[in-house]
Amino acid sequence: MAKKKNINDMGIDELRVELKNLNDSLFNFNFQKALQQLEHPQKLRHVKKDIARVKTFIKQYELGIKNG
Repeated sequence: MAKKKNINDMGIDELRVELKNLNDSLFNFNFQKALQQLEHPQKLRHVKKDIARVKTFIKQYELGIKNG
């Protein structure tokens, strides 16, 4: 998962790829949770927050607030 420092350095295309990877991870963690195989439930919270961060940076690029 990407840290905030890494997200700051990414371009919009890299952010979209990261968003797809995070969504895939979230799906897998939810599936594991449903099967009661998820060892660390806090992973769900961290992935959701990372998704929100990436979406925020993508929106900043789209609005022209951040150039890259």
